[in-house]
Amino acid sequence: MLETLQNFAEGLPPALQWLGIIALGAIPFVESYLGSIVGVLAGLSPFVAIPAAIIGNIVSMLIFVMSAHRVRERVTRDREEPVLSPRRQKLKARFDRWGVPGVSLLGQLLLPSQITSAAIVSFGAPRNAVILWQTISIILWGVVCGGLAAVGVNLFAGR
Repeated sequence: MLETLQNFAEGLPPALQWLGIIALGAIPFVESYLGSIVGVLAGLSPFVAIPAAIIGNIVSMLIFVMSAHRVRERVTRDREEPVLSPRRQKLKARFDRWGVPGVSLLGQLLLPSQITSAAIVSFGAPRNAVILWQTISIILWGVVCGGLAAVGVNLFAGR
């Protein structure tokens, strides 16, 4: 999969590669961490690849959060809380234990930020807190992974 994504980015005209990385960053399971790696491996400067992947991931996450918030408002208006499936109960238990910061920062180890953010908003977390902590998480994961990719490329390229 990584090779396919890299070929996609490399196949774009050099002036548009950063747009391709923004698009890759918006895809769940690719996000800022893989998007920044793909950008660096495709030959983009880490100073272009990492912010591009982060921007794509943040835009995508914002769409999911705003949509989940609107759906939650409509569903919960004048209604009791619905019964959660076992999988959602497990996620809710983690949310209750770790809160918005913990789930946002560590949730990307298990699920994409888009799904995690929509889930915690659906549990009733404040939308703006979710946006803040997901943005911090997306930036952190993108910088760490993209930075490690850049170090690896420089190390193995003999620079």
